[in-house]
Amino acid sequence: MEAHDLHHEFPMHYERIHDLKMNESHFRHLFDQYHEVNKEIQRIEQSGVFTDDVLNGFRHRRSQLKDGLFAMLTA
Repeated sequence: MEAHDLHHEFPMHYERIHDLKMNESHFRHLFDQYHEVNKEIQRIEQSGVFTDDVLNGFRHRRSQLKDGLFAMLTA
């Protein structure tokens, strides 16, 4: 199973991630949502009991959050 936490996804932005988490409430909110969705995906995958629609829905949400977080990281 691949690591999808933001520090693995964007290792070049490690310090920026930390700074935004500490100083920007909107970033922190999206960051927390991203990690909750990511945990849910890992739980579902490990259980082995899921439908493709459910898993793909969570993956799509994770992708949307990641795109939003990346935009804030590079703004």
